[in-house]
Amino acid sequence: MRHTLRFPGALATACLGLTLAAPLPAFAEDAKPAAPEAAATGPNDILNATLWMQRSVEYKANSMAVYALGRLRLDEELADKSASALDQTDAGDLPPAVILDLDETVMDNSAYESGLVTTNSDYSSKTWDDWTKAKDAKAVPGSLDYLKYADEKGVKIFYVTNRKAGQEEATRANLEALGYPMGGNVDTFLMRDEKPEWTSDKASRRDFVAKDYRVVALFGDNFNDFTSEAEGSIEERAAAFDKLKAHFGKDWFMLANPTYGSWESSAYGDNFKLSNEEKRKMKVDALQPWTPEGK
Repeated sequence: MRHTLRFPGALATACLGLTLAAPLPAFAEDAKPAAPEAAATGPNDILNATLWMQRSVEYKANSMAVYALGRLRLDEELADKSASALDQTDAGDLPPAVILDLDETVMDNSAYESGLVTTNSDYSSKTWDDWTKAKDAKAVPGSLDYLKYADEKGVKIFYVTNRKAGQEEATRANLEALGYPMGGNVDTFLMRDEKPEWTSDKASRRDFVAKDYRVVALFGDNFNDFTSEAEGSIEERAAAFDKLKAHFGKDWFMLANPTYGSWESSAYGDNFKLSNEEKRKMKVDALQPWTPEGK
């Protein structure tokens, strides 16, 4: 999951409604003035998605199911020395590893996203950096149990994240406080820009791990956590998925994230300079609706 272009086009327009207080009747001299009401929250594209991720049992059940399947598959992949989530060859003698994205895969940032809704704010690198430094992200349901199990099995765990190198210390502290395996004497936090070649495309970091480990599973919430073919149009992404779909449920595991991601920006051609209204129109145009006859 990437963060420099996080929440493209998914955010609120300015508050459109005004709360109007009805005037008091002239004869009600002893009536107390009404308390001022809170400012109305304007329309926001991520309201339902954020509410679902933060408050629904359906989200928890979905995440736990993904990680439960991952645990079953892990045992199978460990038993088969030829198995590799990156289609490695001759890697059977290498120690096993799993690669996971962090945000919305391991770390639950719904409090930050909820704040964007309630304050009618857009994502910014400044507030996102403040959030990471607050070290207040929670565990995505199911992730901690899975990673403790993998760690007990001797599987090395690598966190490949598009959080930036300057956010690594706070990120480590946040995860350590939640009880996640930290990697021992191996640097298992591969941050964006930690090396010049470690860009938002995670392929170079996956390759870095694959040099010394047999990668038996990938976890993410965005197609680009698994492949460099995640960019492009809706049609191009669909074609890439068809080519790679045999991995999903076997050694690639996708967490649900309806709040942001490359799925959204593909609807408006990754043109992040468009206004929120222009992006929204293009997203609506990308829908394939059914309507009753005559409508």
